[in-house]
Amino acid sequence: MFEEHAIDSFTSVITGGTPSTSKDEYWNNGNIPWLNSGELQQDIITKSSNFITDLGLKNSSSKLMPKDSILIALTGTTTGKVGYLTFEACANQSVTGILPSSKHIPKYLYYYLNSIRSKVMSDAYGGAQPHISQAYVKKIKIPLPPLNTQKHITQILDDAASLRDKTKQLLKEYDALTQSIFLDMFGDPVKNEKAWKKENLKKITSKIGSGSTPTGGKEAYHEEGISLIRSLNIHDNFFKMKDLAFIDEKQANKLKNVSLEKNDVLINITGASVARSTIVPDELLPARVNQHVSILRPKFSILNSVFLLHLLISPNSKAKLLGVSSQGGATREAITKDQLENFEIILPSIALQNQFAEKITLIERQKELAKQELIEIEDLFNCLLQKAFKGELK
Repeated sequence: MFEEHAIDSFTSVITGGTPSTSKDEYWNNGNIPWLNSGELQQDIITKSSNFITDLGLKNSSSKLMPKDSILIALTGTTTGKVGYLTFEACANQSVTGILPSSKHIPKYLYYYLNSIRSKVMSDAYGGAQPHISQAYVKKIKIPLPPLNTQKHITQILDDAASLRDKTKQLLKEYDALTQSIFLDMFGDPVKNEKAWKKENLKKITSKIGSGSTPTGGKEAYHEEGISLIRSLNIHDNFFKMKDLAFIDEKQANKLKNVSLEKNDVLINITGASVARSTIVPDELLPARVNQHVSILRPKFSILNSVFLLHLLISPNSKAKLLGVSSQGGATREAITKDQLENFEIILPSIALQNQFAEKITLIERQKELAKQELIEIEDLFNCLLQKAFKGELK
C-alpha cells in the first residue's frame, strides 16, 4: 500500500458559486464556461452548456478552475460523481474543484476518486438528497506514490478506459446504423415523405392496455415468481433487468388481462420516462405490467413489432409522443389509452417491415456480442482500478 495523504495537504480545493440569474449582464454573451453538477455525467468534461460573463464571474463566489482540475459533485443525485476538466471553467456551488499541483498527476486522482464513490456515498448525509461538504473532500485520504508511479498507473488505466470507451462507441454506432436503415427504408415517419398509408394504433393492434401495482406496493413483491415490469425497466430498445419486480400466482391472476406475450411492444405512459419503448424479452415471460407501462400488441399480419418499436423511438415520433403526453397542461406527463389508440403511424407493406426486422436482428446480434465484451472489459477495468491503489500493478 502507498502512504496516504489528505487532499488539502498536497493541493488546493475550491467550491463554485452562481452569479445572480436576475442580472442579464452576468449571463448574456458570456464566454466563460460555467458548469453544474449534472455536467459531471460526462466523466471527461469536454463541453459546457452554460456560460457567464467576466462581470458575472467577478461579482459571484465562483472561481476559475484551470484545465486538469478534478471536479466532484457535492449534492443531489450526482453526489460523489467525479469529472476531469479538459478546459478552464468555473462551476456552481454544488461542485468542488481539486486543482492541479506539482505533487500529483490529476488523472491519477480522478481514477482514485472514482474508485471510492461508494464510500463517499456512504459518508454522505441528507437522505433523499445526499450531500457532502467541501471540508469532507479536503480530508479524503489518497494513496500517493511517487509521480512516476502515478504516471504508470494512470497510463494502464487510460489504456483500459480507452478500450472500454471504444466498445461503448461501437454500440452507439450500431444504434445509429439502425436509425439510418429505418430512415432509408421508410423515411421520416412523421413527415411521411414517401406517402405511406397511415393508420391509428387501435386498428393495427390486437391489444393496448396497462396494468396496476399489487396491493401493498413494494412490500408485496417477491424474490422470484412472475415478472412485473415497471417503467424503470423500460428504456429505448433496451430492457433494464436491475430492480425487476416479481409477483406470485395469486397476484398475477388479478392482472391476467395484462399478461404479456412474445413480441409485445412496451411503452411507458407516465412520468419522466414517458414514451420510452422496447420489446419484452422472451426470457421474462410469463410477465405482467403495472399501471405506468402499456402493452402494444401488433396484428402481426400487418404490423411487425421491430418496425413498430423503431418507429416509436425515432426522433420525430418520440417528439410527437412527448407532445401528446403534455397535452392539457398536466404537471405530470402522461399518455392515455385513448391517445395511444388514436396515435397515427405510417404503415408500409408487411413484407418491407419484415425485411427491416431481418436487418435489425443481425445488428442486434452484433450488439449483444459487443455488450458482452463491454461487460468483460468493465470487469477488467474495475479489477485494475482496485489493484492500482494497493500497489499491485506492475
